[in-house]
Amino acid sequence: MDTIDDALHVLRGRRIAVLTGAGVSTDSGIPDYRSEGKIPATPMSFAQFLESEENRRRYWAGSHVGWRRFAAAEPNEGHRALERLERAGIVNGIITQNVDGLHRGAGSRRVIELHGTTNAVVCLRCSQHFSREAIAQGLEETGPRFTRETPVVLRPDGDVETDNYLDFRVPECSNCGGMLKPAVVFFGEFVPRQRFHAAFNVVREAEAFLVAGSSLTVNSGIRLLDRAIRQGLPVVIVNRGATKGDARATVRLEGGTSQILGQLAQRL
Repeated sequence: MDTIDDALHVLRGRRIAVLTGAGVSTDSGIPDYRSEGKIPATPMSFAQFLESEENRRRYWAGSHVGWRRFAAAEPNEGHRALERLERAGIVNGIITQNVDGLHRGAGSRRVIELHGTTNAVVCLRCSQHFSREAIAQGLEETGPRFTRETPVVLRPDGDVETDNYLDFRVPECSNCGGMLKPAVVFFGEFVPRQRFHAAFNVVREAEAFLVAGSSLTVNSGIRLLDRAIRQGLPVVIVNRGATKGDARATVRLEGGTSQILGQLAQRL
């Protein structure tokens, strides 16, 4: 079994590109999708969101209820450890599959949010962007009170499952009246090319690749792992549970990211 010392041997003296997944945020109270014992849950796809007003009403009701709780989460030791490593010039960039904004909240500067952020909303017609806080305030002024009071089971993207949505008013773009959606990549959408290019640049400029809290099930993570391996970078994977990259890792550490990243930050 690989150890922290093995990881330090691989990473020390190298510029490190970091890829993070939902496992980095679980200690902040945000669940993941795929850890052991989880009941599988599939978020609404982009096609379903476009398909009907009812689907959008259901999505927005659940998303709004969850976002307030999601937005209250705070960075944990894993996020703070990566920020310290970036500030020290050891980490040259963080690519995250998370949409919670916690890396930026911890103070990290070069963060590529592959799947977007729940803290912004975009119009699908005119591409105008809005603050999620502004949209949330508008919904609370006109929406049903259950959005504040209903107990929820939070998902990694800030959504919740709710049956109480029939009276929910779907927000519209104040600029053109178009359809709004949170600025996140839904299932069935592609990561914008420019964003992926920025992520590839982080890997291209690095001398080692660290994966933390990702099962590498999503295609975007595997593509970045492939890029790192093609460059000949040593790969360290930190995760609770198996990942799709384990067989190709130089060092594989089993465990929680907060503890392990904290130890790495202290000793690198």
